[in-house]
Amino acid sequence: MDEEQAVLDFFAKPENLPLGLSVALQMDEIRCQMNSRFWQDFQQRLNTTLQGTEWQTQVTEDRNAADVRVGLQCKLHKPQELCLFPMMEQQYTGGDWRIFMGLMWQRPPAPEQLALAAVSALKQSLTDAGFGHNENFLAWKWTHFHPRRRDFLLRYAQQPEKLINEVESTFDSLLGAHRELIAAANAALKTAPRSMPISLNQLHRKREN
Repeated sequence: MDEEQAVLDFFAKPENLPLGLSVALQMDEIRCQMNSRFWQDFQQRLNTTLQGTEWQTQVTEDRNAADVRVGLQCKLHKPQELCLFPMMEQQYTGGDWRIFMGLMWQRPPAPEQLALAAVSALKQSLTDAGFGHNENFLAWKWTHFHPRRRDFLLRYAQQPEKLINEVESTFDSLLGAHRELIAAANAALKTAPRSMPISLNQLHRKREN
């Protein structure tokens, strides 16, 4: 009988079940706290790496729990109406938490903005690098990090610097490898003419004239 099975058998006994449930609840809380602390530590690392650049970082909080950190975004020091920003975040899928990264739109772009040469070049480069895309992301990709699994938390507890180095290196394949193209795309988006939506009343008046 292996050690894990012995532990399961011990807590499965009726007299030990209350203790087992209490321990499980406390361990869930510990996982959550370690998870939040990881994102704070990763933010500190990126703050150092991105010092003197056009980017500043902000931690993403769980919509249902303001004190729970679930990701990180890089925002421009000088905000603009429409831009693309790198981000990394965990998502609950298939019964597990997994980290993905991407280049997110600040708001949905107009077709002519999406067709800008600099944006198209960036999208093609990221597609060639294995990123997918959808209406919210010019590019996105799953990583191999599962932030609440046992192996991740043990590595974070025992070798935090090594783990954060690995996560930063993964994020660098988006932000670092494509930094010039991202900057060119955001510059093009900043200077591109705004799309002018036309209401139905305006359209009817134009047809009447």
